[in-house]
Amino acid sequence: MPKTLDEKLARILSDPSCQDFILADAKDADMGYGLAAPGVKREPQNGKSPFHSIQEYRANIRAIVEQKLVDIMLMSVSTSDVLAAREQIFEKSPVTPAIRANDASDIWLYGTQAVYSKQPSTPFRSAILNEAIGVDAPLATTTRPRPVNLGLYSVTFNNDLTFDHTTLSAYRDFRDEARQKGFRHFLEVFAPNAPANPIPDVARFVNDSIVRMLAGAGSATRPLFLKIPYFGPAAMEQLASYDSSLVVGILGGSSGTTFDAFQMLWEAKKYGARVALFGRKINNAEHQLSFIEQLRALADGNTTPPEAVKTYHGALQKLRIKPIRSLADDSRPLAAK
Repeated sequence: MPKTLDEKLARILSDPSCQDFILADAKDADMGYGLAAPGVKREPQNGKSPFHSIQEYRANIRAIVEQKLVDIMLMSVSTSDVLAAREQIFEKSPVTPAIRANDASDIWLYGTQAVYSKQPSTPFRSAILNEAIGVDAPLATTTRPRPVNLGLYSVTFNNDLTFDHTTLSAYRDFRDEARQKGFRHFLEVFAPNAPANPIPDVARFVNDSIVRMLAGAGSATRPLFLKIPYFGPAAMEQLASYDSSLVVGILGGSSGTTFDAFQMLWEAKKYGARVALFGRKINNAEHQLSFIEQLRALADGNTTPPEAVKTYHGALQKLRIKPIRSLADDSRPLAAK
């Protein structure tokens, strides 16, 4: 089955002015949030867990893959093992499966007692690539393609020579291993989580870090695309216009209002982004499939953020789902409420 990711990337690289946009659902929260990863139940029962189960989380993944509106489904290796390797739900799907290939310490966000995210990011990988891509599994024969051949690798720089040197060294080693195994990856670069020294312009620091780091990477080990925080129009345009072969994407961040999510995608695309990977924004939506329908419409240039919010609320009404916020409150930025 042809994958829309590969088709769109080819068109974007041959014609950076094209309007193709890659949409991904980040369902890898179990790599960072522990029990809370699948989301909080809207009406938890007394004495029962307030969180959804991992089985419910995976059921949503199945439904979204079946919907065929996202281009990438990002998962933990354990979820990929169930859905991609055992159930093979991506084999006849245009959606590309991907795994989180590393889990540095700044994403260890579980519970109120965990303080890892307040300390400078330290590289770590739970994933074993041979296991993740099915090299050692019975299904990995010469006639069957690998269940997964794409991963997300994340780095965080904190303006500290020791920590940042360690982070860069770990990424270099990963790139080399991935090259040897024919494994593709995309690169996530977070904002500094615990900077050792002042950083007056965080957006410029992140952009400079990306350009400097990738200057030493040849075509065999470069990421397919980037996933970075959206720092606003100027920073996005600056990075996107630097190198037309560098496909820039944004991460979703915290939930916010529905307008926040839709406006972020619309504005980032306007200033050069060609990918959006939304995790919490999708997972915390009242109805994930309807939410994704509007993300796709925005990504394809078929609607505007205000209209998408109205359409989404109309879908909730038809489904008899009570919205978290009124249409009026959901139609403006969270900070404006």
